[in-house]
Amino acid sequence: MTLPSWRDENFGTMKRAALWLVTVVEEGNVFTKEDVKNAFPGISQADRRVRDLRDYGWKIDTHREDALLGQHEQRFVAQGQPVWEPGKATKDSSAITDTQRRKVLARDGNRCRSCGITPGQAYAGTFETAQIDIARRKVKLPNGTSAVQPVAECNRCRVGGRTLDADLGAVLEGLSKLGGLQRQTLTDWVAADEREFSAVERLWSDFRTLPAESRDKVREALGLPPA
Repeated sequence: MTLPSWRDENFGTMKRAALWLVTVVEEGNVFTKEDVKNAFPGISQADRRVRDLRDYGWKIDTHREDALLGQHEQRFVAQGQPVWEPGKATKDSSAITDTQRRKVLARDGNRCRSCGITPGQAYAGTFETAQIDIARRKVKLPNGTSAVQPVAECNRCRVGGRTLDADLGAVLEGLSKLGGLQRQTLTDWVAADEREFSAVERLWSDFRTLPAESRDKVREALGLPPA
């Protein structure tokens, strides 16, 4: 099937941008805001019209979803609805609106629910700062079914945790097995939505990130043989 020309100005900018992605950029390839600007000179909202395609099922990743991309790069991953065809420009009902996004971020304390980092905070040992966005987390429910629920997550955790599932049933089952003191401790943590880690726990966490050669140095300092 021959596609219309993306240069046809009888189409709106979003439809032209969709055709440009399909015929010029092509799925799997990277483009930049500058590429969009050059393709649609004089159209100030062209980059926004590209972003609007996500509401129609188009998958366009930024560095938040793909760690291999630069700050100003995007990857055209997959085509959604052929919006240039009559009657096909129907918004994807699963797309998260700006209002929903703000609500999720506020509910999740404006921090990554996986690692706890906040927007603009630098990752330990780097100059890279965190950006918080909305991920869709698959959750196993106590009744055996699954649901996809929105959660605030940083750019690093979103890329690294795409295949991870949360298990609400297992958490609730574990909660039912806690003794009184343990349950109260957990209650305090959940109420505060925060937990202070002891010096020993922080060292253990840091130890786990070390390469094997460095871990052996720590074992030596503790009087243990190499692993």
